[in-house]
Amino acid sequence: MSIDWAALGSVFGVSLVATVVLVGLFTLGIAGLSRQERAAAEGGSAGLAVTGAYACFAACAAAVAYGIYLIVA
Repeated sequence: MSIDWAALGSVFGVSLVATVVLVGLFTLGIAGLSRQERAAAEGGSAGLAVTGAYACFAACAAAVAYGIYLIVA
């Protein structure tokens, strides 16, 4: 039995990048929602921050759904 180290390294690299991107998107979503709460407390509006936050959460959900699709298919 031999191990294809190049393929293993490729899978590791793609998994690492995908994880960092998903965590980053989720973090941006949470930051956008916290700006909305802060703006509401100060009497302002942060519509762009909320829209961006929902877009980040939607991108995370789409990436997870695509991953599940790849596993099932």
